[in-house]
Amino acid sequence: MPKKITLMVTAMIASLSLTGCGGGSNDELLSRYKPLSLEGAESLQVNGYLWQASLDTLDFMSLASTDAPGGVILTDWYVNPKAQKERTRVQVTVRDSRLRSDALDVAVTRQAMNQSNVWVNVPVQQATVAGLEDAILIRARQIRISTVTESDSDSD
Repeated sequence: MPKKITLMVTAMIASLSLTGCGGGSNDELLSRYKPLSLEGAESLQVNGYLWQASLDTLDFMSLASTDAPGGVILTDWYVNPKAQKERTRVQVTVRDSRLRSDALDVAVTRQAMNQSNVWVNVPVQQATVAGLEDAILIRARQIRISTVTESDSDSD
């Protein structure tokens, strides 16, 4: 993932003082959740660029589950080490086979630990959700451009 997008998403998550309780290393997660091949993106029920961009954008969070045909990615709870009493989880749904902004649905759930050490839901700013959507869309466009550029150079 390009450094600018990684920094933007990390800063956005950190600004919420998000915390998570994910587990597993990235290598372990990659072995369980293989990205879709973009070569057959036209035949997928969901857009392969949006799918891969979602995985790339959320790569700092552990994945709880993925459903490639259904277009759903659900992360485990993420706990920021600087804010141990808050946690966040993200669900991304890709709803269309076309690369369009309205084909993407992002939902963020945020919880804080109360005085009784019980997790309770707290509001998430709409700007946070919009920022994640923007980061995924930017990454999807980058992947598409690089794929088109590579195929053009292969035909020379």
